[in-house]
Amino acid sequence: MRECRRSLVRGRFDRVSAFNDIRDYVAIPRVLSLRLSPDGSRLISAVQSLNPDGKSYGTALWAVPLDGEPYRLTRSAKGESAAVFTAAGDVLFTSARPDPTVKDAGEEVPALWLLPRAGGEARQVATRPGGIGGVRTAGNVVVFVSDVLDGEESAEEEKRKARKEAGISAILHEGYPVRYWDHDLGPGRPRLFAARLGADRLEDVRDLTPDAGDALREAGFELTPDGATVIATWRVNLPKGESRTEVVAIDVATGERRVLLSDEAHDFTGPLAISPDGTRLACSRDRLTGLDVSARSELWIADIATGEGRAYAPDLWPSDVDWAPDSSAVYIAADHRGRRPVFRVPLDGEPVRLTQDDASYLGLNPSPDGRWIYALRSAVDLAPAPARIDAATGEIADLPSPAPRPEVSGTLTEVTATADDGTPVRGWLVLPEGASAASPAPFVLFIHGGPLGSWNDWQWRWQSWILAQHGYAVLLPDPCMSTGYGQEMIDRGWGNWGPRTQADLDAIVDAALARDDIDSERVAAMGGSFGGYMANWLAGHTDRYQAIVTHASLWNLDQFAGTTDAAMYWQREFGLPGGERYSLLSPHNALDRITTPMLVIHGDRDYRVPIGEALRLWWDLRRTEVDAKFLYFPDENHWILKPGNIVAWYETVLAFLGQHVLGQEWKRPDSVA
Repeated sequence: MRECRRSLVRGRFDRVSAFNDIRDYVAIPRVLSLRLSPDGSRLISAVQSLNPDGKSYGTALWAVPLDGEPYRLTRSAKGESAAVFTAAGDVLFTSARPDPTVKDAGEEVPALWLLPRAGGEARQVATRPGGIGGVRTAGNVVVFVSDVLDGEESAEEEKRKARKEAGISAILHEGYPVRYWDHDLGPGRPRLFAARLGADRLEDVRDLTPDAGDALREAGFELTPDGATVIATWRVNLPKGESRTEVVAIDVATGERRVLLSDEAHDFTGPLAISPDGTRLACSRDRLTGLDVSARSELWIADIATGEGRAYAPDLWPSDVDWAPDSSAVYIAADHRGRRPVFRVPLDGEPVRLTQDDASYLGLNPSPDGRWIYALRSAVDLAPAPARIDAATGEIADLPSPAPRPEVSGTLTEVTATADDGTPVRGWLVLPEGASAASPAPFVLFIHGGPLGSWNDWQWRWQSWILAQHGYAVLLPDPCMSTGYGQEMIDRGWGNWGPRTQADLDAIVDAALARDDIDSERVAAMGGSFGGYMANWLAGHTDRYQAIVTHASLWNLDQFAGTTDAAMYWQREFGLPGGERYSLLSPHNALDRITTPMLVIHGDRDYRVPIGEALRLWWDLRRTEVDAKFLYFPDENHWILKPGNIVAWYETVLAFLGQHVLGQEWKRPDSVA
């Protein structure tokens, strides 16, 4: 086993410690985004914080001057998001806040607002009956997305009003899918609109995509620097419920659309980035999977005029992309061995890793002069906050943050083991303060979701430092199918989820439990989504754990693959319903071997892993008399997002682990009493 220790990074700003009381933890403000002004003088961040009622979160925009302290720009009960700068330095954002200039405005949906750079109150500049989502601007051109009911666009408001007054919530679908993650699709469908930024409101608002149908659902789009062309992802429906994603170019003046990128074997997806000279597009090209074709994502750069392009940096899966100001290279953030560094990818050379620390980066913003890259910097032990990267040397400086970083208590250690097939498997080990040979810590294995993913970033939802504050050592491993270790790591587990992943987990758990500061007799496992699948798999294939927590988990693969929001994706890997892989890899087939106490957790509005998985698992555990509990959230989805429910989640998990790992008497948490 190889390990290295690193000290806790401390910034120039105050930190807060809030891991002992979950209520304090949920109240910590969170930096969500970062956007640099056109002149490079200031940054804008969306910050999420607890609302005064303590029952929900809201968002606000903060300015982060490059030569001063952050200050709040907006304040409303409805919150603000999707902030972009205009060429003049004003800020456009969306919000469902009421417009004080309109009497009886009716149902509140997100509208477009403008906050002047010179100061003063924000004013509403555009509304749509279906609300306004993402927005892009160049010069005086503004392009935004809005949800529209089928039919004549001019009758949109009347049709929505008629549905509401008639009490109609029904949605008639003629295609697939019908849901996405946590929301129903329809009855409206997204379209792109173009407009001109006038003195007081958007002018000459035009529907650019009246024939879009479902093509723009969950689409990404960008606007060329001259404001002449929209580049957008475009979903193409195929027979038997399948689809693939192309990239199209739409002329802003005429609405004329041409296919820019299309390949029968690939999806072209975001993040999208257009070069400052307006000639090239950078995006992701994702291989369409199959029984023997694993997932693969690569940076693709294409000429916007011709569509001709090629792959760059094939071993790096881009999580974020932006261009150098001279259009000679792109900067990408990509998973890499438990980190997410920034790489410089020149058009005429090989990629170079720019950041050398252990952090993960998102929200890349190169400065106009090419000297700096501004980004959100975070790590397993470091909450996201703005940072400045020297584009020439990679030197990093943290900037004052609009939200204080919570201070963690403990240490972060890197652990590496060798799997049974000779492949190195690595992970992060969170150690509580005071863990030692004289006082070894109880152990929790925490398996990440995906399965394509990596434990390389701060987690507001899956917070290992809360467990550490309560005395647990937490192992965050990257087994097969984790990103950042090359294509072979993905291939090893493709179509072989349970057995191959368990072998990798067994190897690195063995290495962690061999340490003298970990108690190998008090161990538990937990995971969410794919991690929940693996928690269920371990329950039926090993008895080494004293407790298992399974959140939003897959239990019966044949059932799951037909009820999830993206059945076509999973069918590519597992085959047609009833195929061999379903029976070989479905955890429910090992029900008769489960003896480990289990805590089942699920949200009723989870459309990625539908609630039927938890209901079936819970019934199976009850009828076979496994010691188990079911924490059910009627109003949550794949993630538990409401502050009170987050408290209930952690308190129940800690009580369950306390009973079965620490030998404490079971006490029902007050939050679920």
